[in-house]
Amino acid sequence: MNAPVPKPWIMDIAPYIPGKSRTDDGRKAVKLSSNENPLGTSPAARAAFAAAAGNLERYPDASAVELREALASKYDLDPARIIYGNGSDEVLHLAAGAFAGPGDEIIYVNYGFSVYPIATRRVGAVPVVAPDSDYATDVDAILACVTEKTKVVFIANPNNPTGTYATREEIARLHAGLRSDILLVLDHAYAEYIEGEIDDGGWDLAKSAPNVLVTRTFSKLYGLAAERIGWGYASAEIIEAMHRIRLPFSITIAGTAAAIAALNDTDFVEHTRTHNAAWRRWFNDEIAKLGNAGLRAVPSQANFVLVLFEGELTAEAAYKGLMDAGYIVRWLPGQGLPHGLRITIGTEDETKAVVAILQRLIADARTTAAR
Repeated sequence: MNAPVPKPWIMDIAPYIPGKSRTDDGRKAVKLSSNENPLGTSPAARAAFAAAAGNLERYPDASAVELREALASKYDLDPARIIYGNGSDEVLHLAAGAFAGPGDEIIYVNYGFSVYPIATRRVGAVPVVAPDSDYATDVDAILACVTEKTKVVFIANPNNPTGTYATREEIARLHAGLRSDILLVLDHAYAEYIEGEIDDGGWDLAKSAPNVLVTRTFSKLYGLAAERIGWGYASAEIIEAMHRIRLPFSITIAGTAAAIAALNDTDFVEHTRTHNAAWRRWFNDEIAKLGNAGLRAVPSQANFVLVLFEGELTAEAAYKGLMDAGYIVRWLPGQGLPHGLRITIGTEDETKAVVAILQRLIADARTTAAR
């Protein structure tokens, strides 16, 4: 008997590989591979989550009214134009599913978030990868990739895994260069970590333009990765189409309660942002000191830094050396970055330890090369 045959585009998907939490030999390690919040979760969010335990027998509100109203109040949005899902990943999949299909094209940048090609191929669309500009988004390269088949453009800003940031002027120029029937998705998973009073204009575009979707998540800064709460904002027409294929109960009662509490815990939010900015800056400075050993930090506005290894110490050797020392970071040969490690900014002790280990590994590599 023959088994059912999947659609050919499904078999072309390279499955998503999450960051490891254990070493190759099974040891529990310091996990700096998934860009989780090293400070944990807001105490208010934890309390709200625990209080919701008495409702396990109930379905969640399929309309997520309380969450949408809390988000609308926080960001001055129309609650009717908010979509929500199982992490922002689901919202990205909804965007591809509602607006692209077999034969259509979806554009994303080189070194873009690995969910983009999965969401693209899942609906039978063709992925189109725009060249980068020194690991950053190149607007001209994206626009040069647009054809009559283009339906969606995915832009993570800040970008994952590079951490690079496209300015308001660049995003405005990109949007102006796209046809009105092309959906521009601005993935703001790391937007809360941006340092300084800078803004890519995403909210303004999503409020006024009929073809812009901004997505956000509670998994990163808010420390709610376990609960998978994501959301997005766009015109009523875009949101209505996405709702037609959204799972009816994709976010939980407890997760929703925790998200609302986390949103309102401004002390925890500011503490997290301040910690990340300070230790990202320190980490970048320390990597710059290792420039004579071939290490380079790509400028980041996220809660991680992409470190490039272009000297005697390779990224693979550094990845294994850090793992041997009990620290797991993200090595990304599958994303065209065999020479890079994406390293989450951890606690003070964790961040200092990573630098100390890298310094030792460089010394060892130089000693080996000199023999």
